[in-house]
Amino acid sequence: MKNTTTKQDVNTIRRLDYFNQFNLVEPFLAFTGFTLFACLFLACFFYLNYYYQVLVFHGFTWFGATNEGLGLLDEGGDHCDIYDGKWVWDDNYPLYESPDCPFIDGGFRCLENGRPDSFYTKWRWQPKACNLPRFNATKMLEKLRNRRIAFIGDSIGRNQWESLLCMLSSAIPNKDSIYEVNGNPITKHKGFLVFRFAHYNCTVEYYRAPFLVALGSAPSGAPKGVKMALRLDRMDRTQQQWVGADVMVFNTGHWWSHDKTTKRGCFFQEGTQVNLKMDIGTAFRKSIETLLDFVHSKVNTSKTQVYFRTYAPQHFRGGTWSNGGHCHHIKLPDFGPFPDKTEEHVEMVRDVLSKHPGRVQVIETMNVTPMTYQRQDGHTSLYHFGRGNETEPPGEDCSHWCLPGVPDSWNELLYALFLKWVSHQSSTPT
Repeated sequence: MKNTTTKQDVNTIRRLDYFNQFNLVEPFLAFTGFTLFACLFLACFFYLNYYYQVLVFHGFTWFGATNEGLGLLDEGGDHCDIYDGKWVWDDNYPLYESPDCPFIDGGFRCLENGRPDSFYTKWRWQPKACNLPRFNATKMLEKLRNRRIAFIGDSIGRNQWESLLCMLSSAIPNKDSIYEVNGNPITKHKGFLVFRFAHYNCTVEYYRAPFLVALGSAPSGAPKGVKMALRLDRMDRTQQQWVGADVMVFNTGHWWSHDKTTKRGCFFQEGTQVNLKMDIGTAFRKSIETLLDFVHSKVNTSKTQVYFRTYAPQHFRGGTWSNGGHCHHIKLPDFGPFPDKTEEHVEMVRDVLSKHPGRVQVIETMNVTPMTYQRQDGHTSLYHFGRGNETEPPGEDCSHWCLPGVPDSWNELLYALFLKWVSHQSSTPT
């Protein structure tokens, strides 16, 4: 075959041989690899530095820090303010996983509903002056044996009730031994629900009473525009069902607003008279007065422990529930200082209690408002209903809480207070 290589081809080959002797591919790959490594290193540095700035310089601690020494249940622990503290990261949390708990409404199952992060499940409340007892589900169930614990309040109270069901059921391998006594399903049930732990013969109960006082139809002869009336001098109609419980946890607050009352034609009644001019703040104070009177006169507080859990703040940004408010972008607690003024509902409760010093002892106030104010990261937000669920209205929920999450911390406080009460009961002569 005739050789057709031209002089130009020979020159081209010589040039390629010249460049090949420098082997440029390997240095290029090395340079590219070094550049990518350097960029990754810098990104990690700035990421970790950001977290260090946030967590350390704002007084927060990683790795489940505790105070050395005094425990709440130790001698001298009575003087510890368990509501004065900080949130610390704890890799041992959460206390349960939502797929393992059949007692959670779908709207509180944030991770199962598509929330991409789980940071909010890792924070534990740490009082400054003492340590809380580590939650022990078996121990609490033993202390609740043959007893009843009832949550009375709004849907945030229900949030806390479902949290406790999950915390306690984590010690029960056979979940079928925990059942609703009337066979009612837990999801979207609007009345009352009573779950029995068969092995311990105890019940964990929820009664829907968003105002605590009775809500009913307008009395005859009521002024025009009155569609409903809140009986400020009478407790909710479910009272006969929960009045005999051994532990009562009350809450209210979220329904005491213009949108939930007067805007809907719901006004305030005392005796037979409906007062169209009474403001919501005054009505709220009167409802707390009624609660105090009821507990003082109808509840045997030598055998029953009564708690009032304070308002849990909402964290809507850029609006409210119905007009574009949001919070889904928030992934960390608010590490700043507590607000100068606590939530107005707390101030109102304190004001009522201060006027009845002789009756304060019948109700223990669980002031979770400041600690909860910092947990802007824990709401159900976009994840209050499952993917593909078209039955729920659009919008974010920055009022209720993911489970596991913030309500578990309220129940850890409740657990500590309950153990203190049981210890006191056992040491008091009968």
